[in-house]
Amino acid sequence: MTKPHPLLAFLMLIYAVLAVAALWRTFTMQTFDLLTLGVLPVLYGLYTRQFWAGVVFKIYLAIQTVALLALTTAAVIAYKITPEDVKVVYQGQNIPISGLVVLAIVVMSFQFWVAFSNKTRLYLASGNNS
Repeated sequence: MTKPHPLLAFLMLIYAVLAVAALWRTFTMQTFDLLTLGVLPVLYGLYTRQFWAGVVFKIYLAIQTVALLALTTAAVIAYKITPEDVKVVYQGQNIPISGLVVLAIVVMSFQFWVAFSNKTRLYLASGNNS
């Protein structure tokens, strides 16, 4: 298998866009965080089919999951204290919480599905034999 399967290729494209945005944010704001810059070694490993890429990919997903759970916990606690103040506003627009929850579940499920896919494992294993 010389090319990644379409779902992995799509995820790699999303990760590439995220990596560019992370680097842009790092250089313009002179600050960085490991959650967004962590995509760089994952993307490099997947693109070059390194033997460690599968492990790093799964660790990165675990970090994303822990961060999402922490954010969710903080939101639930805040909602219990002052429910009228728990809202997401971006550029003056109210974003419904239920939409964000559905989006987070879909994005995380897609990433886990690709990470634990047999095709992804075969793609990374074929890179070791070359």
